[in-house]
Amino acid sequence: MANSSDNSYRSATISVLVDNEAGVLARVIGLFSGRGYNIDSLTVAPVDPERKQSRINIVTSGTEMVIGQIKAQLSRLVPVHRVADLGLEGPHVAREMALIKVICSGEKRTEALRLADAFRARVVDATTGSFVFEMTGTPDKLDAFLELMQPLGLAEVSRTGIAAIARGLKTI
Repeated sequence: MANSSDNSYRSATISVLVDNEAGVLARVIGLFSGRGYNIDSLTVAPVDPERKQSRINIVTSGTEMVIGQIKAQLSRLVPVHRVADLGLEGPHVAREMALIKVICSGEKRTEALRLADAFRARVVDATTGSFVFEMTGTPDKLDAFLELMQPLGLAEVSRTGIAAIARGLKTI
């Protein structure tokens, strides 16, 4: 039975366990591009000691129907072993890492260091005219830090995308 919430958009963090072989990521991306689905964040890496399986974390958004279609189509791809919508399966931890270059001097330099300390960003490179900060946290935390760095001389950002995992005893 449909209800009015079926048309509301939500963000979904989908984890996909796949065989680690050539062409798998291309098929997953092809599924999204071929149907006009957007990928907000994408990470992939081997997750077992033998490097035989990889975990793909995809952040996307859409209606419940669209997200359901995405999960069903991902499940049908070979060699997909499991598809999990972490937001629906219970509590999960999601983090992202960013390298942030700020070019500044004088008072702005002092303020950038003060804010970095407040946000627990680490200085990983410093010159007389710039800093590179490393920061890990939720995407919202990174966005807030970047917004504050903008007037201080934010010059460049490199983000990893979201890594996510279920809390507690549940696994993918």
